[in-house]
Amino acid sequence: MKYQYLSVNNCKIFYREAGNPENPTILLLHGFPSASHMFRDLMPELADKYHLIAPDMPSFGQTECPSRESQVYTR
Repeated sequence: MKYQYLSVNNCKIFYREAGNPENPTILLLHGFPSASHMFRDLMPELADKYHLIAPDMPSFGQTECPSRESQVYTR
């Protein structure tokens, strides 16, 4: 399993990645109030057949929380 960061709109996004990128990709999204950590045991079980990506959503896990000044918040 790889642990990586990607910059998106000046926000540092953490994600876990496993499996061969040539296999079908499954994006594993966590719910509230969790993080990609919840998939730590599932990913090795599926990595032989799938390419898996599990990001931490902004403000959760190891992903940065964008400042209020840098984001446009709407209702």
